[in-house]
Amino acid sequence: MNSTKTKVLLHVCCAPCAVHPIEDLIKEYEVTLFYSNSNIFPREEYDKRFSFAKKIAEKFNVKLFVDSYDHQEWLDWIKGFENEPEKGKRCEKCFEFNLNRAANFAKKNDFDCFTTTLTVSPHKSSKKIFEIGNGTGFFLEKDFKKKDGFKRGIELSKKFNLYRQNYCGCEFSKAKD
Repeated sequence: MNSTKTKVLLHVCCAPCAVHPIEDLIKEYEVTLFYSNSNIFPREEYDKRFSFAKKIAEKFNVKLFVDSYDHQEWLDWIKGFENEPEKGKRCEKCFEFNLNRAANFAKKNDFDCFTTTLTVSPHKSSKKIFEIGNGTGFFLEKDFKKKDGFKRGIELSKKFNLYRQNYCGCEFSKAKD
């Protein structure tokens, strides 16, 4: 039956942000997760978030692919925007970096479309994420914060005992908290 469903690649920033989008998408799509987060710092934080992404992939019985971790490449990408405030140009550059990597992976691996868990957060602009994602040509616009999506993600995170971090991921967001 899954073979008739649209194949969607879901870019995952972390397990708490992924649980609601997965729950929502699997109703009508064949979902595969893509953990691509070279922005996360330090590496130990990246690894911890990845371990919970694996846990949630197993819980929902979906495949999980992992992108290479290259924090230096990400730093080079956002160079000049390090001092931008949260929700500023640095975050937009970060969205570009991660969504471009997800789009490239999706294209190379014959997915019908891709989307991202980033829109579940009330701290991120879905409009800006849609603009960037739509530039790839086959982005699936899903605003997962609608219909209390963020709240549902918190409920599921508690139910599954997921690690909930206290900063977006990069050293610049951590310094501002």
